[in-house]
Formats: sequence, structure tokens, C-alpha cells
Amino acid sequence: MGGRVSALQLENSNLQQNTNASAHRTSDFMSKDLIVRRGQPFTIELTFNRPAQSSDNLKLNINTGSINIDLPIDSSISRGGEPWSVGTTQKSNNLTVTINSPVNAVIGRYTMTLSFSSGWSSTSKILGNLYVLFNPWAKGDAVFMENDAEKKEYVLNEIGIIFSGSSSTLRARPWDFGQFEEDILDITLKILDNSTDNRRDAKKDINQRHDPVHVGRVLSAMINSQNDNGVVVGNWSGDYTGGERPTKWNGSADILRQWMKNGPVQFGQCWVFAGVLCTALRCLGIPTRVITNFASAHDTDQNLIVDRYFDEDGAESAETSDSIWNFHVWNEAWFVRSDIGSAYDGWQVLDATPQEPSEGIYCLGPCSVKAIKEGDVDLDYDAPFVFAEMNADVMDWLISADNSKKKISSNKRTVGRLTSTKAINSDTRVDVTENYKYGEGTAKERETFKKAQMKLAGNNFGSRRGTVAFSASDTAPSPTPDFNGTFKHSSDIQVGQDVTFSLNLKNTSANEMGLQVKLNASAIIYTNASVQDILTNAQSVQLGPNKENSIPYTIPYAEYENAITTDNMIKVVAVCEDEKGSKLLVETVITLKNPPITLKITEKAHLNKPLSVEIAFTNPTAEDLNNCVLTIEGSGLVKEQITIEAPQLNKNQRSVSKVEIVPYRSGQRCLMVDFSSDKFSDVKGSLTVNVAPA
Repeated sequence: MGGRVSALQLENSNLQQNTNASAHRTSDFMSKDLIVRRGQPFTIELTFNRPAQSSDNLKLNINTGSINIDLPIDSSISRGGEPWSVGTTQKSNNLTVTINSPVNAVIGRYTMTLSFSSGWSSTSKILGNLYVLFNPWAKGDAVFMENDAEKKEYVLNEIGIIFSGSSSTLRARPWDFGQFEEDILDITLKILDNSTDNRRDAKKDINQRHDPVHVGRVLSAMINSQNDNGVVVGNWSGDYTGGERPTKWNGSADILRQWMKNGPVQFGQCWVFAGVLCTALRCLGIPTRVITNFASAHDTDQNLIVDRYFDEDGAESAETSDSIWNFHVWNEAWFVRSDIGSAYDGWQVLDATPQEPSEGIYCLGPCSVKAIKEGDVDLDYDAPFVFAEMNADVMDWLISADNSKKKISSNKRTVGRLTSTKAINSDTRVDVTENYKYGEGTAKERETFKKAQMKLAGNNFGSRRGTVAFSASDTAPSPTPDFNGTFKHSSDIQVGQDVTFSLNLKNTSANEMGLQVKLNASAIIYTNASVQDILTNAQSVQLGPNKENSIPYTIPYAEYENAITTDNMIKVVAVCEDEKGSKLLVETVITLKNPPITLKITEKAHLNKPLSVEIAFTNPTAEDLNNCVLTIEGSGLVKEQITIEAPQLNKNQRSVSKVEIVPYRSGQRCLMVDFSSDKFSDVKGSLTVNVAPA
């Protein structure tokens, strides 16, 4: 007779993090846990005191708290027919277990537990955490993306470019997404767990986390703090007392960690919301990019028309809550739309900026970009608002001293311009406007606009943003005056310099004419909201037949230095009237440049070795700069922000500061610096650093 089989004991378990991470493209995560992408096999190794037998009843349990998956381990059976499957290979006392999750597995953090029995006793051992992410490399996954270069850019790239400014003066700035930094994955999952959906019905919410439509919508609500103690508090007042200026932020990781530690972070504006949402989505494996739309309409009454009111001096009135932001930043995420039909698969708009409530909560999307282009505004989610952002018509009104209103212009081409995103594997700009609408001025564009209007009229979207009420302004514009006008200015004017510009007026008739020109210049925030008037001017101008006249204007630095906001924007509006009473409104936004700040390294960067960085800045003004502060950061280069208080900078003085950093991750990284003083806010500098392995 054979001897009694000894009780089975687990001597070692190896989750093979490095091997699995390499196969699943999760090596960049700064984590010792096992992180895999769904729909793709991964292996673990178990070492016992003897070969495992079928009588040992080995079983792997994978559990999220509300999802419980039991996988019996049998060396002779591959249970490939089940949603989760397991296969084994045994060599002496070593058992290699291959586990495959389905392409529609719920994403999140699971606990893996091994259980087995010998004789009358049962044993359970926790093997560790298992993180399951979306998999754009797996066919059949809702986020599958064919192109490898796109996946590398939209999932794996940690540094982006966000465009801002105005349609006449585009600016580009780097943003550090840092989606693979330590703790960011756990924080992203915590954001999901803190959502209104999870508090309402945790089991339902978690079971829906297989679907990027659900996950994207929940995150678009949670990245703003409006309803649910989410991540970032929005502030467009120009007063940021009690928090950071929105322009101060250079990346997402610091914001997310602050939220985890202390709750909602003050303060953010649209590019901050978009940067943080992009981090969360890329972290979970959903391909995502940041989009900037210039001249972006905010249509509150959902009639696809933006009414703007100006007084006779050119100052904009708060008569309506409609507005046109100089730029607005949102996200596009890539996934299928099984909820509305495969024709709408692909890029989906998600916007975490709290502009208008959607089904009672401040969030937006996912809204199919294809649906917007075709005018299909009756589809989920929030299509009327996005359509208006890209393609609303604009009606400009003049309010007279007696409070009467007269329409002075109607423009079908003002809104939705130069819609931009970062190019793949490059910092250059790609224009994606044509993804959202047909060419301005084409019959197809007007046809789509009318289609959207009809759908809105036929579908009373009361649950979304109130009842649709078409504007009384939807009438023919006033007669066109016999003259036209444009502003001209340089796009390279720096803060600290006088602002010079000209108003060019041209008589298009064969008769001499006299014009009254009233001009208003004001410091604004990027949403076009006026903060403070800087210049008002009225003068008479004579124009000869078919002649052109240029009127120069200057705003000295002393006139705007205490008025300008961190957006560095000055809006100029001129109301021009001829002897017949015909009126023309001319406007422009001048976006000033911050003075340059330069970063320099003189040696090659190596992993875990100190690296000296030189930061240089010159005071371009004729005044001393006080309260000078440098903030240095960059994922993979600086684990915690470095803050340096710099000495006073005299007029035209150059300052050079040196700082030592220790890179902690290899590969291409971006070092970012922010300089602020009593005269300048958030002057940005950046440097690409290639960190060689140790």
C-alpha cells in the first residue's frame, strides 16, 4: 500500500509582475502590484511542497467586493468556455497558472485568493492585488484601436500639449498627465468609488465599469467638484484667493494627490479639468486626447443661437447668459457606442468643465463627434450643447441709451474655429475642425445646421437644459453699412510692453463719409467676461470715396498692469456709425505673451543620478520685481514639487537659478518650471530631458 499523501502547502507564489507588465504594456506604472489589460492572458507561478493533485481542489478567487469570480484549477482542463478562463502547466512542484479575462471584464482592483483542501482541512492564501484595465490592443474590447502609433500617443504618452489663446493668437503649453505615477491608478479608482452613481447603487455602478460609456460619464462628473466633492473646484472670477491660480498648474498628478489627501482642489478652469480627465482615462486604458476649440459658444438656452449685447461705447452687456469663449478645452475618448449604434463609434466628447447640468449633474458626454458633424443632436449625451459650441450662429445687438435694442450683425461663421489637438509623436498642432462640422459657408454645413434646429424643435429637451425657445433674434440682419473695419496688431506683444494696435476702416462707397468711432478696451478672462475697463475713446473719422484710413491706438503698460488677468487677454471693441445711422461692430482679442524663461542642462541625464538644471529669466519691465517664486516639477524627474524663492529682480536684470534634481524614471521626460512675481503670473518654461537607464 502507498504512503499517505502529505498535506498540500503553498511555499511560494510569484505573480510575475515584470513579465506580465511587459506583455500587457503596463511596465510604466510605478507599482509593485499586478496590472493587466483585459482580454489578454497573464500567468502566475505557484510553488507547493509537492505536486498538486485534482483531489486538492485548487481554486482561484478573484473578487472586487461586489464581483466574485471562482476559477477551479485543474491541470488537465482548460476552462476556455467560461467568461474568465484558466489553464495550467505543472512541472514537479511548480504550477504555472494562465488566466484570461474577457474583453468585457469589469475594470478595477481585484483581490486574488488561492484556496485548496487536503483531507479535512482547507487553506486560503491571498496572493495579492490584481488591477484589470481597458485594453485598446485587444480586438473585441470596446476601446480597441487599430493604429499602434495612436495607442502609443493616446494611452501611453505622459506629456501632452494644450492649446490656448484666441483664434488670432494661438499659444501652446505642455501638460504633464503623469498617468503612470505612483498612486495615480488607486486615486482614479477612488474617484469612481466616490461618485454619485456608486453612492446611489454600488453594485450596479461597479457592474457597469466594463463599459467606457459609463466610466467616461462618471469621470466627467467627478473631475469637477460641483455635485460630489469631485477633484477640482472651478473658478472664473479672476479672484483666486484661498487657492492656486488655474494658470499655475503644470500637470495632473499633484492635483489628484491633493484631492486624495484633502478633498476638492482650488482652483481650475477648462484646460485643468481636461488635463486631469485625460490622466484618469489614459490611466484606465481608454485612448484619450485633449481638444481646444477656439471661439467656442456657450449656448445656455439651447437654440443654437448666441445673442450678444453691446452698449453704444462697445462694452459688452450681461443681457444674456450666452457667450463665446475665446477658447474651450475638452477631451475626446475613443470607444464604441453600443448604446446609440455603431455608426457613432470612434471619438467621443467628454467634458469635465462644469458649464451646464446634464440629467441634473454637472458633466458632459460621451457625445459622438460623428453625431455632431451630422447634426444628430437627439442622441445621448449632451449633443445640442456640443453642436452649439462648434456651430452656433451669432447675433450681435446694440443697446441704445433709451434701452432699445437693434440688431447690427448676424454671423454664421464666427463659432468653432481652429479646433486643435496635439499631433501623434510631435508637439505640432493638428486641426480637427472638419471632424465636427462641414466647411463653413458650404450648403452641407447649413443643411446640417437646419437639421439640428429641426431635431431640437421636434424634441423638447426639457430634461436636459430647459425648454427650447427659438430666439426672437432669428430674423434678417440690419442693412450692411457702406464701410468695413478690421483691427490689426502684433501677436508678439509681451506683458510689460505698451500695447499698440490699429483700427483699419475702409469706405466701400463712391461718396465721402464721416464716422463716429467709439472704442472700448478691457481686461478679460478667457471666457470673454470683462474684468476691468482699460481704455475708452471716441473720435470722428472722415473717409474719402473708396478710401481706407488707419487709426492707431496705444495702451501703456502702466494702464493695464494692474488690470490684466492671468490669461493676459485684452478685448477691444469698436462701434462705428455713419451719418445714415448704419452701425458696424469690430472686435479683436489681443493675447499678450509672457517673457521667456529658459531651462538648460549641461550633462547627460541618468536614472537615479543627480542632475543640475539652470533656469534663467530676465525682467523685461522698467520696474523691480518682488515676491519672485520658481516652482519646478515633472513626472519621472521631480517626485515632489520644488519651490525656490528668488531674490528681487531689478529692472532689465537677468536672474539665473540652479537646482539639482534626481531623475527616478528613464525615457523621455519633461521638466517644467513656473515663475511668478508681483508683476507676472505663471511664466512657463519647459525642457525635454532624455533619461538614460542607470
